[in-house]
Amino acid sequence: MTLQGHWDDRFAQVAAALETAIADGEEVGAAIAIDIGGQSVVDMWGGHADAARTRPWAADTVVNVWSSTKTVTSLAALMLIDRGLIAAHDRVAEYWPEFAANGKDGVQIRHLLTHSSGVSGWDQPVVPEDILDWDRSTAALAAQAPWWEPGTASGYHALTYGHLIGEVVRRVTGSPLKDFVRDEIAGPLGADFQIGAPEDTDRIAEIVPATERFEFPPLDQWSEPMLKTFTGPAPEPGIANTAAWRAADIGAANGHTNARALAKILSVISLGGTVDGVTLLRPETVEKIFEVQLEGPDLVLAGHPLRWGLGFGLPKPETIPYVPDEKICFWGGWGGSWETMNPDRHATIAYVMNKMGPGVEGSPRTDRYFRLIYDAL
Repeated sequence: MTLQGHWDDRFAQVAAALETAIADGEEVGAAIAIDIGGQSVVDMWGGHADAARTRPWAADTVVNVWSSTKTVTSLAALMLIDRGLIAAHDRVAEYWPEFAANGKDGVQIRHLLTHSSGVSGWDQPVVPEDILDWDRSTAALAAQAPWWEPGTASGYHALTYGHLIGEVVRRVTGSPLKDFVRDEIAGPLGADFQIGAPEDTDRIAEIVPATERFEFPPLDQWSEPMLKTFTGPAPEPGIANTAAWRAADIGAANGHTNARALAKILSVISLGGTVDGVTLLRPETVEKIFEVQLEGPDLVLAGHPLRWGLGFGLPKPETIPYVPDEKICFWGGWGGSWETMNPDRHATIAYVMNKMGPGVEGSPRTDRYFRLIYDAL
């Protein structure tokens, strides 16, 4: 067994699956963590932190987790709701007046949290460097018109999610999103998570692009919101390995962390709002996550039917079959990273990796590991 860390015996098949994927080259480096009732029952990692397989994946290795970052950005927004600083049905423009421009005056905070604001990307012309500049990118979002009627359907906010929620956080608290997450979430919990990357870059795993083709429909079948979102802008995976990306505040996509830290932070949801004596949410705020806000085909994710709670996906087995149809909230990142929060089981599960798989909503590896985990649970 070349895996490092620990795992309860009931998760031996999960460990075997991860080790096999690393040995076969399906994974380069990866980690899985499971917290139950505030106790770490799985904290396993293995493989390599670089594509050349010269640096072992270590206990403190962190990796860009793409849209798994959104889970912590959502938590930040929920904390403001919990503190009474904002409310889900408030208009975004109450806190960010410029956002009312071009027909967005009625967009509510909950529309940001459910990817239904109509602002799922930037109007052209835009290049990846634009989104690294906070003032320029948020001003552009405030000025543009929504691409569909806000609140009527979700359209995955692939890169705009953190800018939209982050600007509300900044307007309300005075802190940039990355600072709020550091000071109010990661710091108090002692969790190795940051939006952006740590200064000790030798801990950062190299992102390795997927070798398999994405299973999206042909380009001529893309909806207008899908086309505009994925070209506004369209960064290549390798951008995650650049200093500019690592320095930016991109609450939708440039969080750097490991499975252990994600499980620690997100166990706040599974454990009713308090972890290790640190309270981030009241139980009644946690319950708001599980109230269905929106359900139906997503305009950006190829029309896949999704069910959204406040800030998180809720089970929709026909779309994401490895998430059981019970009281669970979840989301994941480009290439396969994934997290589920299970209050009825008091369980939190996190998986991260550096070699990306095909697709946005998990990968075949995600499917394999999570089925085995739920079988063991």
